[in-house]
Amino acid sequence: MEEKISFKAFIFGARKWFRAVPLMGRGNTRGVWNVPDALVTLIPSETVPHRERMKGMKIFLIGGGGREHALAWKMSQSTQCEKLYAAPGNPGIAQHGECVPIEVSDTAGIVDFAKAQGVDLVVVGPEEPLANGLADAVRKAGILCFGPGADGARIEADKAYAKNLMRSVSVPTAEARIFTDLRMAKDYVLSREHGVAVKASGLAAGKGVVICPEPYQAVKPLEDMMERKVFGPAGATVVIEELLTGQEATVLAFCDGKSIYPMEPIQDHKPVGDGDSGPNTGGMGAYSPVPILDRRMMERIEREILVPIVDAMRRDFGRYEGVLYTGLMFTPAGPKVIEFNCRFGDPECQPLMMRLKSDLVELMAATAGHRLETVTMEWDPRPAVCVVMSSGGYPGAYAKGHPISGIEEAEKLPDVKVFHAGTVERDGTLVTAGGRVLGVTAVGDTIAAAQKRAYEAVAKISWQDCHYRHDIASKAIV
Repeated sequence: MEEKISFKAFIFGARKWFRAVPLMGRGNTRGVWNVPDALVTLIPSETVPHRERMKGMKIFLIGGGGREHALAWKMSQSTQCEKLYAAPGNPGIAQHGECVPIEVSDTAGIVDFAKAQGVDLVVVGPEEPLANGLADAVRKAGILCFGPGADGARIEADKAYAKNLMRSVSVPTAEARIFTDLRMAKDYVLSREHGVAVKASGLAAGKGVVICPEPYQAVKPLEDMMERKVFGPAGATVVIEELLTGQEATVLAFCDGKSIYPMEPIQDHKPVGDGDSGPNTGGMGAYSPVPILDRRMMERIEREILVPIVDAMRRDFGRYEGVLYTGLMFTPAGPKVIEFNCRFGDPECQPLMMRLKSDLVELMAATAGHRLETVTMEWDPRPAVCVVMSSGGYPGAYAKGHPISGIEEAEKLPDVKVFHAGTVERDGTLVTAGGRVLGVTAVGDTIAAAQKRAYEAVAKISWQDCHYRHDIASKAIV
């Protein structure tokens, strides 16, 4: 079965039903955007007790990757953080809080622990527990939660849904068709004259997108996803998009359901090899800021993409609360959305946390408490670069358990932080435990200086069969 998206529907007068206005007149000129109540249909979310406090908050972080280590590192610096728990955490996170042996899929266990410990704020890092309704369960228990409910997480967990939602409000994105039948999908790609991007509609750990410069190259990934089920049920439905060309960048924004507060732009590197070669991964590095995104372009993204999509979600199910990740391609026709995610990117989070000067806990509590317009973000003007060090063979099969050395020496360099992504301690020795192992992140006066410092730190770290790209952030260096 095929669902063909109408690319002309809603074009006439598409942007007449809303007007995005900056929150002016209240001392707010910080780039926070708001959609006026009178022009939208509001669906109130479940009332959550207003439990956030200025000091002494107990925070429960869900996740155990590099993103969560960066969040834990930043949250632990907050004067509002009295106690930090993490489930399941990792050896890096354990430097900043107490790790508890609860899996991210154990919704009941997470809620029970939060209630028993008197947790004030739950912060959900990964997408899978969000898609499974963890934030809904936490809010139902009367605990403040940072992260969207299951309805909001569909923006990432169901790419077919996201594509239809974008088209319903004329958010610029690639032309696409959606298929649940393998034969029809193959017939379609073989009828095309130009390349395509094949996307598993469901969650595939960042690996469910295959770029096919020639249409015939799409046949194998379609068979892998729909017939061989390499991504399980995530590949039962596929989205086949026109292949966009241009530079990529990401804009993340705090959203409390009405107000939208964009962060500094960032660019990641998905392919595993230098020069963007090889298969896609969860991300091999990132840098911020992005020179191609000036203030005028950011305002266009906010006006034409962020505001309409958040308002579309409000019309569909209610408040979207947490972080909205917008992956963009800058084409000759302007910025187009590649994907939306329902959480901080990994490794995009690491450079952002290195540059963020504001109190992260205050920002998260304000987002979860629906008062985002009351806070301010400040950024270190210096760029940050993150280089991911991975296990050899990733994103395919790889070995685990190799001893890691050199992290302490790397962190002795100024403005360097090594974030743990796939590590574990065994008999007092830190060893590899995942595909992406470390995110070596550095700040410098220029992007070139930050890149140089990051690679100086990388050179001090080693383990058997280690792999990393040598060109992270090179696109931004003239």
